[in-house]
Amino acid sequence: MAAMLWAVWMYQGAGPAAKSGDVTTVELRHGASLPEIASSLERAGVVRSSAIFITAAQVTGAARRMKAGEYEFPSHASMARVLDDIRNGRIVRHQVTIPEGLTSEMVVEILAKKTDLSGDAPAPAEGTILPETYQYERGEDRAKVLKKMMDARDELLGALWAKRQSGLPFTTPMEAVTMASIVEKETGKASERPRVAAVFLNRLRTGMRLQSDPTIIYGITGGRPLGRGIRASELAQATPYNTYLIDGLPPTPIANPGRAALAAVLDPPKTTELYFVADGTGGHVFASTLEEHNRNVAKWRGVEREHAQAKAEAAPEPLAGAPEVDGAKVKAQP
Repeated sequence: MAAMLWAVWMYQGAGPAAKSGDVTTVELRHGASLPEIASSLERAGVVRSSAIFITAAQVTGAARRMKAGEYEFPSHASMARVLDDIRNGRIVRHQVTIPEGLTSEMVVEILAKKTDLSGDAPAPAEGTILPETYQYERGEDRAKVLKKMMDARDELLGALWAKRQSGLPFTTPMEAVTMASIVEKETGKASERPRVAAVFLNRLRTGMRLQSDPTIIYGITGGRPLGRGIRASELAQATPYNTYLIDGLPPTPIANPGRAALAAVLDPPKTTELYFVADGTGGHVFASTLEEHNRNVAKWRGVEREHAQAKAEAAPEPLAGAPEVDGAKVKAQP
């Protein structure tokens, strides 16, 4: 009776204290035998007796359902709790967040920096990834995680395409992704995406060129930040992505658009707007006519001048004896 009570206490009573912190992390490898699992737990200080753990696993039937993976056991966790966690596979879940608007190469670079992943993952075609937060196990293959992102994009695109608005000016889901990638890069405000989408769709319908600056940048850098304004020479540079020179959509997406951009393109609001320009607050002001748009542009140029003047006034005074620059002699960049 005493031995039985002791065994019950060992199984259901409080376990050992964590050696450091509030939890103990143990990684149980795939294919590990029950004795190996029990030994790993005892060495880590999670259970007091590997022999009793083996007996408990066999008696409860858990021995046939042990799941590999990374586990975190709280300090003083009972053997019953430890066994239940392993039997039910309550492994530690890591996560990676992919922001909207990144290129596929940038996404692969994020995965490459995750040291708790394994293997290599080549960059897939542009626009085939759904930017979201994804969970994974320690040691999971990067290609497997990337496939989750691509499968999620396919599932979402299929659902949105099936319910798309009639009369859209494109015929394939990939054309919709291309348009959504442009919308994604044109505005950082989620509330503006439907309206921006409507502008570009109206332009496609009327045969106007899209004239989207992010497409020019993609043609120059492959989607990497330019780090400066676009030069006039770059506006005139012929690339397959320069929508100031080409008609219609560029040949591929220019980034991986998120849910909101995809939804905006496939179910846009009904508007007559054909133009938009920055308003100085992080958003844009929209117009249906060129005359109205030109007035909005003039206002934005005024805001730019005010910002430049304020920046100049806030700049420190030049050091005594420092040569002054004659602004009239500074050559403007093309």
